[in-house]
Amino acid sequence: MLKCRSVWNKLAPLTKVSSNVCRHNVRRTGLTNVRLPPCAPAAHMSTGPRGGGRENQLYAALVGAVTITVGILTYRHLKEDARRYQDRIDEIESRTSKRIVIQESAPIQSEPPDVEAIETEVVPEPEPSAEPTTEPQLEPPAEPEPETPSAPSDAEVTPPSDTTETPSAAAEAAVEAVPEEVAEAPAAPAVQEGGADTVPAPLKVPSHTPYLLIGGGTASFAAARSIRARDPGAKVLIVTEETDLPYMRPPLSKELWFSDDPSVTETLRFKQWNGKERSIYFQPASFYISPEDLDSAENGGVAVLTGKKVVHMDVRGNKVKLDDDTEISYGKCLIATGGVPRNLQVIDRAGEEVMSRTTLFRKIDDFRSLDKVSRNVKSITIIGGGFLGSELACALGRRTNESDLEVIQMFPEKGNMGKVLPEYLSNWTTEKVKKEGVKVVSEALVKSVTFKDDKLQIQLKDGRLVKTDHIVAAVGLEPNVDLAKSAGMEVDSDFGGYRVNAELQARSNIWVAGDAACFYDIRLGRRRVEHHDHAVVSGRLAGENMTGANKPYWHQSMFWSDLGPDVGYEAIGIVDSSLPTVGVFAKATSKDTPKAATEKSGTGIRSESETEDTATSPVASSSSSSSSTPTVEQHKDDYGKGVIFYLRDKVVVGIILWNVFNRMPIARKIIKDGEEHADLNEVAKLFNIHED
Repeated sequence: MLKCRSVWNKLAPLTKVSSNVCRHNVRRTGLTNVRLPPCAPAAHMSTGPRGGGRENQLYAALVGAVTITVGILTYRHLKEDARRYQDRIDEIESRTSKRIVIQESAPIQSEPPDVEAIETEVVPEPEPSAEPTTEPQLEPPAEPEPETPSAPSDAEVTPPSDTTETPSAAAEAAVEAVPEEVAEAPAAPAVQEGGADTVPAPLKVPSHTPYLLIGGGTASFAAARSIRARDPGAKVLIVTEETDLPYMRPPLSKELWFSDDPSVTETLRFKQWNGKERSIYFQPASFYISPEDLDSAENGGVAVLTGKKVVHMDVRGNKVKLDDDTEISYGKCLIATGGVPRNLQVIDRAGEEVMSRTTLFRKIDDFRSLDKVSRNVKSITIIGGGFLGSELACALGRRTNESDLEVIQMFPEKGNMGKVLPEYLSNWTTEKVKKEGVKVVSEALVKSVTFKDDKLQIQLKDGRLVKTDHIVAAVGLEPNVDLAKSAGMEVDSDFGGYRVNAELQARSNIWVAGDAACFYDIRLGRRRVEHHDHAVVSGRLAGENMTGANKPYWHQSMFWSDLGPDVGYEAIGIVDSSLPTVGVFAKATSKDTPKAATEKSGTGIRSESETEDTATSPVASSSSSSSSTPTVEQHKDDYGKGVIFYLRDKVVVGIILWNVFNRMPIARKIIKDGEEHADLNEVAKLFNIHED
């Protein structure tokens, strides 16, 4: 049709001229005929001026030729369009038939030994970018394509507590409350490995998406559900470097290590402290739709593009470039890239032999790798005394009772979690870790690491030498701000991460959530938080704001850490051991353990049990036992359970609830009020720590 139009544009002027000439000739002929005698022969009535008859014939022939030519060209192009249309229909039908063939043949692929995969009934789709791994059934593809029959899963996005407007515990429940029987580990990649020769074509990535979420962690998943709750027809694309669908990270260093299932590294299912079983995946593969079906999805949906990294961001053009040079334009974008584990410089410089025997713990693959190492070596040394290092030390220490494994934990502080807990409580925690079978090396500054005589030799600055087979470096997290330069976004020089405003917005249509966000806390100043609860709430709020909510982030996020099922704590605000602290303790009972807390609340992730509407501080009954002064002794029986207040300018800025659970709304309100308290023993009554 374009060719016909161009031909007509060229011939139209000629046609117009010929028509004008014909009209002029007719007019002149009429005038001439008026002056002729009435008896003039009829043959001369239309002769006109000299040569007029030949010109009329010429113009008539030209107009006819043009008309015929246009008609022929039009016919040809219409016929060509019909042929191309038919070819397209045939191609679509052939593609559909191929998918049906793959669907029918998928159950024949008996690659994965995991019986759990049957429950998901997910039909896999080839993932061209996925690299072969030793656990194929747990490396989910970008999306199982033929999952359209599971359309009801879209409805699952809207009903949860995401419908509430306050960024409270409802957010955690929305992300965490996954049906136990459906949240299985995705088993889709089974076809990818067994039937690679039948893969039809590479996965087609949508060229545009209204909502682009960079990163596949907790914050992205929370944002996706929040977007779909407010905009049920929204089309959301999650792009993640990992080959797994969105999952929760806390169980990787907690409950998974205490599982009795020998195939836990394959199923990634675990029993919570309350005895209930669940998967670490937020939703099964059937919950999502395929990226290539996102454009045509009538009711929208959430698609996950796995194994892809965003390497460049064009903020003015509203588009990003992937590591395979694919470009995707977006309407609104969330950056939730999280962070990468830090490593010691002495290990980085030590060479390949040392690095190959070092684990930087962060992802599912790291859990699988460390689990395998712990069953094949005789000694593991954990460097780091923070949350992650202490949790892994206790988890691996349990295995010393059933094997000859030696577990060593070293850190520069005097005791475990010395940067967080006051010294007396840090020392108590260190003794607890030792009882788990861990050899603790405190005040240890690593000078060098070498590989000699089939052993890693860790030389400390004070002359001590530790020999081991494997190292786990748990020395903190570095926020991933790789896109800052290309996007022209500001990175905070003090805390790291992208600087955002109160609405978690970095640019006009770009938001940041989770570990990578450096936000302003109206009570505690600018902060960056690296905990699960913060990822849930900030992701949820960013999703709401991407749909026009324009809400500020005022939530005080909490975090928790468990040293096994018997000792755990929850914390909020700024918990820094360099601040003045006041601790009020009481004797613990069998009810004061993480296991008992989850059994009572019915949840496994303790942030699920938070309820913001209970933040009105209940007044505890006055008791003679509550009149004790703040505890500073170091006798272990004094620290069964209690509350530790962290002060700055005589105002409480942080609180740790030690073996005290489901009281976080009260702690949150105390920090929010920002008042000075003359007697913190009275404040401790609000937590009912003296009740049996």
